Amino acid sequence: MAPSPSIVADGNDLGVYNGTCLDECLDNYSNNNVSNNDKDLESIVDAVTVLLRGLGEDVEREGIKKTPLRVARAFLEGTKGYQQNIKNIIGDALFPEAGIENGAGCGGGSGGLVVVRNIDLFSYCEACLLPFKARLHVAYISSCQRVVGLSKFSRVAEAFAKRLQSPQRLADDICKALSDNIKPLGVALILECLHIQFPKVEDKADELKSSIEDMPHWMPSSFFAGSGLFENESNNIWNDFIELLQLGGISVSRHITTSASVSKGIWCPFPVTTDSDSSILNGKASPQYELNCNGSGPNCGWSKSSLAKLEANSSMITAVKSILSVIAGDSWKEKLCWTPIRYVWWLSNFHRIKPVIQFMHFQGNCAEADGNGSSGKTDVRMAATEAKGKEILWEVRVPFCSQCEHHLLPFFGTAHIGYISVKQQKQVIRPKICNIVEFFCHRLQVQERLTRQIAEAISSSCNVDSVIVVLEANHICMQSRGVEKIGSSTATVAVLGCFITDSALKAAFFERVSDRT
Repeated sequence: MAPSPSIVADGNDLGVYNGTCLDECLDNYSNNNVSNNDKDLESIVDAVTVLLRGLGEDVEREGIKKTPLRVARAFLEGTKGYQQNIKNIIGDALFPEAGIENGAGCGGGSGGLVVVRNIDLFSYCEACLLPFKARLHVAYISSCQRVVGLSKFSRVAEAFAKRLQSPQRLADDICKALSDNIKPLGVALILECLHIQFPKVEDKADELKSSIEDMPHWMPSSFFAGSGLFENESNNIWNDFIELLQLGGISVSRHITTSASVSKGIWCPFPVTTDSDSSILNGKASPQYELNCNGSGPNCGWSKSSLAKLEANSSMITAVKSILSVIAGDSWKEKLCWTPIRYVWWLSNFHRIKPVIQFMHFQGNCAEADGNGSSGKTDVRMAATEAKGKEILWEVRVPFCSQCEHHLLPFFGTAHIGYISVKQQKQVIRPKICNIVEFFCHRLQVQERLTRQIAEAISSSCNVDSVIVVLEANHICMQSRGVEKIGSSTATVAVLGCFITDSALKAAFFERVSDRT
């Protein structure tokens, strides 16, 4: 008997849809603590299907057949904060606690400073719909001889993070909610945020960076908010807050400002427009756009060809607008009118295309594996060979960014590549390896396939018979949703030639990588 359609939770997913009947799946899903409105879920599923087709994907392909449902569920889960009531979250978690009496000092429930550090959050950037990472540090000064349950700080922060947000507004919203509901003498927040951006490989100093988050995939910014005694930026109580953070090993600048003027308009690193004409949103001919990069360098603005592609993808823009209408109502239309374009611009970097690349000649079809479990035909040399007297040539910490085909979320990290050339073969230069990595990243991917494709392509196009490729990556789908394992990372390995059987050679490569990372 065939299994009935169901949603099965697993460790790396919000759930996997088994079966072919979406209606029955929606019936099951409505009891799964995300949304009781099947129409909302179905609308987002339809919109994501349009996006996949716009990327040139076969929506019946095994690897992405269930992607629309996964993405729809993630959007609803990631914006459920709109339905949460802050008063209900705090509830009766205000506990009586005596303070220091007779004005002899501050402490306990009267004037005591409480600092909660390292609350990790993810939220959807309202400017581009990509998740951004935040680490919250919050302080409050107790009053009225009562203290608040510490878990409530995380719950209140989560309620506001599960909305379309900008970091400054997220900090302001949390600060105001805590001030209004626990009535302290003051509340202060420091929000350290990181936004995904495309890696830049021109700077060779990046090879020596010490951790994945030090690589140029994340763009860091800090935001501040204060109320009550913390409204005065020069109040010494801010120093006490900073000192308690530093006591926990947290480095924060002592230059504190609760003004958003410095950070307004430069948060999201993706292209924005200052042109008031929104004809591209209405399907008309595009105006002369005045573009700026908003914080990520001089070369990230939209080119004329990019604008042409966006206009050609008007159905994708309409699909994103429908997603916004479901998760944010009509309020997005004035405030977030450019968000659909930015999101489509991001997705368009992962279009399933077959460009002719002059520097690369693939033998067989290793470059076009279908993502259905098959490896694709190839005549890449895969037999074990001798490596006596040969030196490993290697490139480490090549940054990359790709898009998970299961969740339409980025995964990014670094590639480490070792190879042994055949006789008389010159060393493969770093730019060529970077181009190979980038070529395979610019499509919907899974890390295992990406690792194999890079190894096969280097062997085939660079005429080397032995290759080892290691990818280390952070997956936003693992960190921002589902299991929410923020500190997790994934490593994958592909080997060809003598690296298959020569364990000493492989160990030598790993040792070299460890020495440089």
